[in-house]
Amino acid sequence: MPRIIAGALGGRFVPGPPGRGTRPTADRVREALFSRLDGWDTLQGARVLDLFAGTGVLSFESISRGAEDAVMVEMHAPTARALRATAKELGIADRCQVHAGKALHHVQQLLEEPPAQPFTLIFLDPPYGLAIDGLEELLVTLRPVLADDALAVIERSSRTRPLQWPDGWADDGTKKYGETVLQYGGPIVD
Repeated sequence: MPRIIAGALGGRFVPGPPGRGTRPTADRVREALFSRLDGWDTLQGARVLDLFAGTGVLSFESISRGAEDAVMVEMHAPTARALRATAKELGIADRCQVHAGKALHHVQQLLEEPPAQPFTLIFLDPPYGLAIDGLEELLVTLRPVLADDALAVIERSSRTRPLQWPDGWADDGTKKYGETVLQYGGPIVD
């Protein structure tokens, strides 16, 4: 069971979702990720979009460390219900929106009804079997609902090919932690 590492909710546990299909981000990888996000001053007031939420631990950790709110999208309906219950248990249900469905479908809904404020931090941590090509297309599709200084964090298996940032996106670095690779990037502002 993953735990929230630091911040207002530090030490609280996040129950795993029903079933065995979810692979939570390991504690040591999250520690490194959030250390980098803190160093870049990305979390305070962030508007988080977590398109493959799983346990929701990336969103919950973000809120614990100062993010304003989080929109979590999870394809598995029982897992989405568990995310809502966890947000309520943590006392942050008013700062979390949970949507059950496919990431691309939710992004299309966001384009039809844009949020009042753009997202500043995006987590893309899909099942390791998902084709990287789909993520590259998703980043292009997402651009209209992102802030100019938004940061995208891609989590992938070290056995998959590196994500190629699409036109209009800058590569902000890659870090490998055993089987897990984190890639950071953001939109290029003209």
